[in-house]
Amino acid sequence: MSKIDFLADELDALREQGLFNVIRTIDGPQGAWFVVDGKRVLNLCSNNYLGFANNPRLKEAAKAAIDRFGVGPGAVRTIAGTQTIHLELEKKLAEFKHAQACIVLQAGFTANLAVIPTITGEGDLIFSDELNHASIIDGCRLSKARVIRYAHNDVEDLRKKIEESKGSARRMLIVTDGVFSMDGDIAPLPEIVEVADEFGAMVMVDDAHGEGVLGDSGRGIVNYFGLEGKVEIEVGTLSKAFGVMGGYVTGPEVLISYLKQRGRPFLFSTGLTPADTAAAIAAVDVLLESDELVKKLWSNARYFQDGLKKAGFDTGKTQTPITPVMLGDEKVASEFSKELFARGIFAQSISYPTVPRGKARIRCMLSAAHEKQDLDFALEKFTEVGKELGVLK
Repeated sequence: MSKIDFLADELDALREQGLFNVIRTIDGPQGAWFVVDGKRVLNLCSNNYLGFANNPRLKEAAKAAIDRFGVGPGAVRTIAGTQTIHLELEKKLAEFKHAQACIVLQAGFTANLAVIPTITGEGDLIFSDELNHASIIDGCRLSKARVIRYAHNDVEDLRKKIEESKGSARRMLIVTDGVFSMDGDIAPLPEIVEVADEFGAMVMVDDAHGEGVLGDSGRGIVNYFGLEGKVEIEVGTLSKAFGVMGGYVTGPEVLISYLKQRGRPFLFSTGLTPADTAAAIAAVDVLLESDELVKKLWSNARYFQDGLKKAGFDTGKTQTPITPVMLGDEKVASEFSKELFARGIFAQSISYPTVPRGKARIRCMLSAAHEKQDLDFALEKFTEVGKELGVLK
């Protein structure tokens, strides 16, 4: 008997509870439609908000970078792995975000692990929204600072908890997602900044789902609220709206300089490939030239969400193109996803532990790559399945 046979029982329990995640395989590029497990289906799952993952301009930039720089940087950034193209991307992202400086890392998850434990430690307090992303949670755990969770988007609870705890703090950091990935709601950043200023706390926002979505040409939540220069740390990802891979941090020059000296993922793991870096540069260039794709994304989101509501679905409290179809029961959500797939729609169910028990849903991710006829097809099939499973009357 193997020492890890107990894991088979754990997997059986996940299947019984409707929590087993069936990982499907995609053949070909991301787009409005693609091939999943050999079946052509409408894509309502990807974070490819602007359709950049298969954008011809980004692909050409990636190919050209391989020809010039090779397929990989060959070393960590601090030894022999910083190529001129990395510095070009960091400069362009800083300009795009209207920030002093930028550091590029391997992923958005990695970016949170790089910044939180580097600027906080024992004796510090971190105030973290209770629905923050797993990467923020893990970054907080690694910091060894005391972590205090405040009620989701509840600024009064945040103020109360700072007031109760501030006497024990060397330094204080408030950290929040900008757009919450499961519900699509937006952090009340102006009020958070006001509280931070009142108590002398730093503010950090992870804008993974805000970039390319909120603000002028998709500059993100800080720009959206007109708070540039008032938020110390912005963390971002290149793997959602930008369509590539990687993460980054923007902020004051002193912050970025320190992260390049002491941020462990930067120091101990190889940086972005030239292809990823060049494609990200091209994505920023497209956004600097036009906000057409951002406007189309929002038009598609409003159209689809209005259609779902008219059909009788509950789309939760979303304020963004992230569109949860709230179902509650994990087994119902799993079955709903399977029925959609059979009808030509790829929209995965989201259940515990990604969301709390009893809050299962189908999370639909809208894209500028979708056309109105795609969304009409989706609304028709959602309504069919909803009635068949008794979700709709």
